Amino acid sequence: MSHFEEIWEPKNRARVLTVSGALVLAIAVVDWFTKPYWSLGFLYLFPIMLAAGFLPRWLLALFAVFCAMLSEAFSALDPSEALFRLGFISLALVGSGLFVAELVKNRRLSLEAQERLRILVETSPAAIVTINERGLIELANDAAMKLIAPRDSRLIGDPIAAFLPELHHALRWEEGPQFRTLMRCRGHRDTGESFMADVWFSTYKDAGTPKLAAIIGEITEELSADTPDDQSRALLTDREAEVLRLLVQGLTNKEIAARLDVSESTVKNVLQQLFAKSRVRTRSQLVRVALETYRDLL
Repeated sequence: MSHFEEIWEPKNRARVLTVSGALVLAIAVVDWFTKPYWSLGFLYLFPIMLAAGFLPRWLLALFAVFCAMLSEAFSALDPSEALFRLGFISLALVGSGLFVAELVKNRRLSLEAQERLRILVETSPAAIVTINERGLIELANDAAMKLIAPRDSRLIGDPIAAFLPELHHALRWEEGPQFRTLMRCRGHRDTGESFMADVWFSTYKDAGTPKLAAIIGEITEELSADTPDDQSRALLTDREAEVLRLLVQGLTNKEIAARLDVSESTVKNVLQQLFAKSRVRTRSQLVRVALETYRDLL
């Protein structure tokens, strides 16, 4: 949390509300003394913004209307238009206060979600990492550090491409629904040793930013012998490769059809061909095969 956001931390509630009330009083007194010269009603916006992070909406609205009445009470403008001005000032102050309150609420929810995710990652016995939009590791628990970086036990801030390149390729940049899948790939430790791993991962967005969370499980070479890196693969036509690429991006059949300017039935037929060539039955299985076998086409 930035220094500015720390103002609305719950521990500061009493202090901030006290400062907000004091500001209202100070502005009213100064406005009263300078009534023939200046109108300082716009300054009430600042105590309203401070209180917005703590007051319920109805009380915040009343507080803003009260400030609007103070502003009008010490105004030197034409009294015949006082009611008209009071309505507009009240609307402006209430709207501004509610807008700031919503921003603070959303930010708190985002920070709470991040904290829950951090606790989940750090306390899990499985190797878990989260990756930001630049492909850098944001969170990594002890199990992940022991698996991937046993030498210096430092992963946070490092590019995931150095250890699990396939996860970097799976990071979603395009718009579309999130997807979850499992893939088997080869990883690299910071010691230079390689290993085979099953990776369960899910894409998601945090404040509109694409991110990825993954659970990594090391498998023995005996278990991975049936899926070597140079495994044979069926040849794909250009249309099949295009559909597969858009499928991995998370697009629906309708969105793929619109992107390729073809009918939805054509997309379904191509998907059936891909299912047959990949010997899978579901879209998530097809995504896994694509990430494991057809990375160069994506």
